[in-house]
Amino acid sequence: MPLKSDLVLERLQRLHPKKIDLSLGRMTTLLKKLGNPEQLLPPVIHVAGTNGKGSTVAYLRAILEAAGLKVHVYSSPHLVRFAERIRLAGKLIDEDQLLDSLLYCEKVNGNTPITYFEITTAIAFKAFAECAADVVLLEVGLGGRLDATNVIDTPLSTVITPVSLDHEQFLGSDLGGIAHEKVGIAKSGVPLIIAEQPDAAKAAIFGHAAKVGAIHFSWSVEPTGCGFNYQDDKGPLSLPLPNLHGPHQIANAGLAIACLRQQDRFNITTENIATGITATNWPARLQNITKSPFGEILPKGSSLWLDGGHNPAAGKILADYFSGQDKRPLYLICGMMAGKDVRGFLKPLSSHVEKIYAIEVVGEDSHSSDKIVDMAKQVQIISERASSAENALRVLSGDKAVRVLICGSLYLAGYILAQNELLPK
Repeated sequence: MPLKSDLVLERLQRLHPKKIDLSLGRMTTLLKKLGNPEQLLPPVIHVAGTNGKGSTVAYLRAILEAAGLKVHVYSSPHLVRFAERIRLAGKLIDEDQLLDSLLYCEKVNGNTPITYFEITTAIAFKAFAECAADVVLLEVGLGGRLDATNVIDTPLSTVITPVSLDHEQFLGSDLGGIAHEKVGIAKSGVPLIIAEQPDAAKAAIFGHAAKVGAIHFSWSVEPTGCGFNYQDDKGPLSLPLPNLHGPHQIANAGLAIACLRQQDRFNITTENIATGITATNWPARLQNITKSPFGEILPKGSSLWLDGGHNPAAGKILADYFSGQDKRPLYLICGMMAGKDVRGFLKPLSSHVEKIYAIEVVGEDSHSSDKIVDMAKQVQIISERASSAENALRVLSGDKAVRVLICGSLYLAGYILAQNELLPK
């Protein structure tokens, strides 16, 4: 049964015919009607980029909370429930407050055209302004320069995670141009913390940073046998491995650490950092769901993984993780949204995958399973259609231990989590 808030959200989606329409005019108009709540927030850390935004925000939150601070978080998209997008002082917004905020903002906006992301971002700002906290972690939805979140005049810090091709229908296919949109959140005199970037993205980011007078810093990480070393101009740190899986998570953790080391508002100790990164949780990013109803379908000794990555860079990250010496064959259950680069996502995985089971994402505008099968064959991966993830798992439920990765879409990941009652908290 849908929540009352879901019914209001469905109405709000009809206020603007385009799902995405990058502009700040509608947003600033609504915020003014609401009394400019974005001007009443605690210090804001603003995070943009293509890959790793959610993980970086999760590390920031865990470290800040380990330091005893109350943290608001705004992220998107949600996996199962809309409330996952708005975290108030550490807890997901409750249904009654969410419903009240939705109804109030709907009334204030009236029939004025506005996108779903804009009005829900305004709702988040209103909720943040009405609840005491020490810091806000604000994740960009799409792009940066014209994203609805880019209304904070003087954030505490700005962060750019790795930039790659994605949402090309809105941001284009030029990496430098995409990076220029992302770094549009940079502000004069504000620390700008930058992840390692491809050359074209790096040139655009550093060029814009110099133009607006943002302050950027150098930092680095180096894996060790049991953790990693972090280095910046404030000195070295020796740290344990992050809780999130994959070698790329060391870089994501390093980016969060660099951000917090280059601010002087909060006292963050090495112990806070170590405690935070080893406690970080972020669902649907190389999430091990072996101990779930779906995991129990597989033969003894198998493992089941879930990841919402959906672009070529995410495919490379998954390939790096599953390229180890594990002798169990790797199978993919893959569903992807229409418009996503299926071939580019699958190509890095081609030498590691035994077979792909192609599915469609329930209730979403996704690629057909036939299209995924065709793209898989183009990169020399054996593939076939499956009616659902569960049915694909039952095909693999023989005697041989396997590794299975359900992947290709955050929408699919959310559906899998809901089916297995693994609700994000």
